[in-house]
Amino acid sequence: MIDRPTPPEHGPADRPTADVWSALGGAAELLDRVAFHGAQEGLPSGLPVRRLARATVAACSLAAAELAAHRGGGPVPAVRVDEGAVATSFVSERHLEIDGRKPVGFAPLSGFWRTADGWIRTHANYPHHRDRLLDVLGLAPDAGPEQLAETLGALPGEEVQERAYAAGALAVAVAPVSEAVHPLVECREVGDAPVRPLAAVPVDRPAAGIRVLDLSRVISGPVATRTLALLGVDVLRIDSPRLPEADDAHTDTGFGKRSTRLDLADPADRAVFEGLLDTADVVVSAYRPGSLDAYGLAPEALFARRPDLILAQISAWGWTGPWSGRRGFDSLVQAGVGIAAHEAGPDGRPGALPAQALDHGTGYLLAAAVLRALTDQRTRRPGGRHLRFSFVGTASWLLHGIPSEPGTEPGTEPGASSHSGTEPYDPARHLTETDSAYGRLRHALPPIGYAGAPTDWARPPGRWGTDAPVWL
Repeated sequence: MIDRPTPPEHGPADRPTADVWSALGGAAELLDRVAFHGAQEGLPSGLPVRRLARATVAACSLAAAELAAHRGGGPVPAVRVDEGAVATSFVSERHLEIDGRKPVGFAPLSGFWRTADGWIRTHANYPHHRDRLLDVLGLAPDAGPEQLAETLGALPGEEVQERAYAAGALAVAVAPVSEAVHPLVECREVGDAPVRPLAAVPVDRPAAGIRVLDLSRVISGPVATRTLALLGVDVLRIDSPRLPEADDAHTDTGFGKRSTRLDLADPADRAVFEGLLDTADVVVSAYRPGSLDAYGLAPEALFARRPDLILAQISAWGWTGPWSGRRGFDSLVQAGVGIAAHEAGPDGRPGALPAQALDHGTGYLLAAAVLRALTDQRTRRPGGRHLRFSFVGTASWLLHGIPSEPGTEPGTEPGASSHSGTEPYDPARHLTETDSAYGRLRHALPPIGYAGAPTDWARPPGRWGTDAPVWL
């Protein structure tokens, strides 16, 4: 069901929203179109997670409204973001039910573990990552949490971290809060190649007619393309048939999209992919920097071939420095930059954010940047756009770039320990049910909010990797 709106906080937008919008190159005067309403208690944390979440969704909503105005010829619609819907969407994977069944969360070997000198965070949700972790530690393939805990407890954290990295496994020692500041968004204009004009469209489908090749997995990239699909984009996700995917993860992020499998090392599949790329408007990539370069997907190779392309990339650890090429997930970056230490409990055990906020926040940032680039190409300057994001960029913004809520003590946020003064947060108001190829789904509704915005996706997720590799 959909929440009944409560009176909004009138614009202009708050500081984090303004900072995001500025980083995306948006016109400052449009911020007066943004307002917030609804429950503020959905993301309790000692860090300003709520403000990060609503700012990224507000910027994405405003970018969609701006594109809708460009394609419809009218004024920019008012943006009205429901904070309860935002909080629910930021934990969409936890609200998902499939025929009444809750999806599997973190695997037994994923989590925090004591080491000889501190704590370490492991990620072993995918079978190949689990197998590599056990192998590098000399454990049997069927070893369980007890054996892993015993082995890790006798080893220094950094030693495990570096051995795991060398073996392609995933483990990061819990570090103190990092003072490093990384860019939230990196936007680069490439040349001035003309772009195709876009026809007028309804306000609820401002990105209709746009084609996106989705080369992403897990949460951040799929959240971005799930959002673009909501707004009318034809999104085709491409996966390798040699990499496993969890059906539950795809079910959560597959709304509105299609999914196929192509092996880029196979000449026939590669030819199909090249044909899709020839008429794509956007490529979204969330693989490690450089990992797809051998297939002609390095940024400069793509722009040489398609100078009008929008290329949007996500990395875990940033784009420069010794860790830039490492594998990473939201939970590992939280450990590595000090969020886990900041959120530690009274017993010293590391903690986590109330949502995988680096994943979801970065996903909404990317979607907003793509929408802004589509408008910018046609109203200010044509040519390609290279957009880069990272989990460490989103994390450093959370740690150092978002001011505390006015009227609160430093290090606390409304909802962390007291009521915010609005109506109680009830996630059920922002959930609905849909039939799909996987069964009856109970899922979070999209949080994008502007006058005339779509309230749900046009299609449920199909089965992973089963769609034809063609554009609609």
